[in-house]
Amino acid sequence: MIAIVCLDDRNGMCFNGRRQSRDARLRREVLDMAGGSRLWMSPYSAEQFSREGGGTICVSASFLEKAGEGDYAFVEDRALAPFAEKLEKLVVFRWNRAYPGDRYFDLDLSDGRWRREEARDFPGSSHGKITMEVYVR
Repeated sequence: MIAIVCLDDRNGMCFNGRRQSRDARLRREVLDMAGGSRLWMSPYSAEQFSREGGGTICVSASFLEKAGEGDYAFVEDRALAPFAEKLEKLVVFRWNRAYPGDRYFDLDLSDGRWRREEARDFPGSSHGKITMEVYVR
């Protein structure tokens, strides 16, 4: 599974009970990245992708359990640590801002098990700069 998460500077995933990942340009990046592969997400996440179209979006409350090898999983509000052994790759979109978070990313990318393979910036529709980082084991 290739997990995709959106984080602020404090590794926050949600703030004030809301998603951090609402950005039209980011959604297009995610869909382009997944290409013809399955892109798994929760019903909550699917709400924001409904207008985008494209890709093979699979929606399930248990999407992390169902995502398999080579599948993408867009994760907004779930713990990833229980699924760490399934992760082939991790794509992190960083907002380059700090929000008052109420749900945080639960993997330590500096523990020596992950290596940053790629990093690039692009302009978002809601943020002047979004940084995409790709980590591999």
